[in-house]
Amino acid sequence: MLSIKNSDKYEYVIKNSKFISLIFRVYNKDEVNFYLDKVKNEYTGATHYCYGYVIDNDIKASDDGEPSGTAGNPILKQIQNNNLNYTLIVVVRYFGGTKLGAGPLTRAYARVSREVIKKDNIIELVKGYDIDITFNYNDIKNIDYLLGDSTIINKIFDKDIIYNAHVTKEVLDSLSNYNVKIKKEIFIQK
Repeated sequence: MLSIKNSDKYEYVIKNSKFISLIFRVYNKDEVNFYLDKVKNEYTGATHYCYGYVIDNDIKASDDGEPSGTAGNPILKQIQNNNLNYTLIVVVRYFGGTKLGAGPLTRAYARVSREVIKKDNIIELVKGYDIDITFNYNDIKNIDYLLGDSTIINKIFDKDIIYNAHVTKEVLDSLSNYNVKIKKEIFIQK
């Protein structure tokens, strides 16, 4: 499955209206609401905060007061055309005093949504696990080897060593001889 690596931004001005598109990776509605609130607080006084997102089968678009179908759907279509999941695009519009009309307005929202999706920012996500692995000091080299390119979030050196790491299913299987606690399923970059 494809998603984005980093949040990004793109700006476009047409007939004095300023469009600012922002893209975020999100995993649930709480994160969508968090970013919508953050954008509204950062870009105060905007006329519209339109958006679209895809989180598995949860797909939504909002025109936020623009004529029906001219904002949310073009935003959502760009996410879907790039086969992105766990992706939110918010487009902030500051009205410049000239009405654009439905066609140009739809094209403006499509353009800023398309431009904020940069090909070098698209990544493949795979199912993974957030784990804690506890082992003794004699096993550190072997554990480091088995983890390979996995992301180690935290290391605790006490009586035993505890790593908190994000691993793929294959790495998890290779650690079966060790004391591994799966905290939760996650998605990680392939």
